[in-house]
Amino acid sequence: MQDFAGRVAVITGGASGIGRAMAFRFAAEGMQLVLADIEEPVLAATVADLAAGGARVIGVPTDVSVLADVQQLAARTLDEFGAVHVVCNNAGVAGGTVAHASPELWDWVLGVNLFGVIHGCSTFVPILLEQDVGHIVNTASIAGLGGVGAFGVYCTSKFAVVGLSESLHHELTALGSAVKVSVLCPGFLDTNIYSSDRNMPGDVRASSPDTAIAPESIDAIKAIVPGPEVAAEAVFEAVRDERFYVLTHERAATGTTEARLAWMLGGDPPAFDSSHAFVP
Repeated sequence: MQDFAGRVAVITGGASGIGRAMAFRFAAEGMQLVLADIEEPVLAATVADLAAGGARVIGVPTDVSVLADVQQLAARTLDEFGAVHVVCNNAGVAGGTVAHASPELWDWVLGVNLFGVIHGCSTFVPILLEQDVGHIVNTASIAGLGGVGAFGVYCTSKFAVVGLSESLHHELTALGSAVKVSVLCPGFLDTNIYSSDRNMPGDVRASSPDTAIAPESIDAIKAIVPGPEVAAEAVFEAVRDERFYVLTHERAATGTTEARLAWMLGGDPPAFDSSHAFVP
């Protein structure tokens, strides 16, 4: 996609972090914006900040784990702008270990991270196909390219997003469609996902009392990692250049993939080295 001015972008998880950064990056290209988020006050503040900068933008409170919410998001988009051209299925939350995760935690993480993407694709792809123009960006993670012991629930959801995105790419290619797909696989960035337990429903919180990350650990992570603008710029370039994989920490992504391939071919299981996932 070379012409962005006047086009319409929908971004879930758009109130903060990578979603907010993508909104400002697309706004700089003259795009019109629809931001969706479950945190209404933060969503309203982000919409106000963008509008103050001259962007045409609306906010739609949305729980991406609920199909009807995402369908309503699409309806609001078409009512307001008449079309949609870039859809970023970006909302996400963190998870814990496979051995200790409760069923409620599994439902919550997969509901947001995986079914949020499924709902976004099942709702918006038919619209893009009808237009025969557009781009889907699904947010996965470097944790979707290699398993991590401490984040098994999160990794499960992100592996699925990578597989869904690759399959959708092949599906659209076989159809001869002009609609393109990208999958974003960032390493650690300075976002609010480390405190995603703030949005955890009561039943999940009650069943998962030990999933919160200590504030001092969050501060330590944020002190050394890049801001979400790194991901936003990479996404913009991928949409512009019609590139499928979007990486923010290339050394980590490449090393993880090579280690997994060696393991598949009979080598030793890779020892996870998180250092490259923190600093590009």
